[in-house]
Amino acid sequence: QVQLVESGGGLVQAGGSLRLSCAASGRTFSSYYMGWFRQAPGKEREFVARITWSDGSTYYKNSVKGRFTISRDNAKNTMYLQMNSLKPEDTAVYYCAADRDGIPGGSWDYWGQGTQVTVSS
Repeated sequence: QVQLVESGGGLVQAGGSLRLSCAASGRTFSSYYMGWFRQAPGKEREFVARITWSDGSTYYKNSVKGRFTISRDNAKNTMYLQMNSLKPEDTAVYYCAADRDGIPGGSWDYWGQGTQVTVSS
């Protein structure tokens, strides 16, 4: 049974930092893309960043480039999202996901339960 479990969310002031973690279990993800998505109140879920599990290549939503960094630790089967210079508009529930195709706007295979990130102004 595949499980993706996020942690690390919380309340932070604008300009602050948070690191989200996503612990993956239940299968081998070496041929998968892993990604972070977010959903703000009243808005649709949107793609944030993606990493290729095998070689670590990354891809970001334009608005987070230079502020967010996605990474993974193969030994721990864990993915991270380091978020710096946070803005109130980054407030959302953040989800990790896994998929063989990794298309940002596509339908991803596996999802975590989400973790709340709130940025106060």
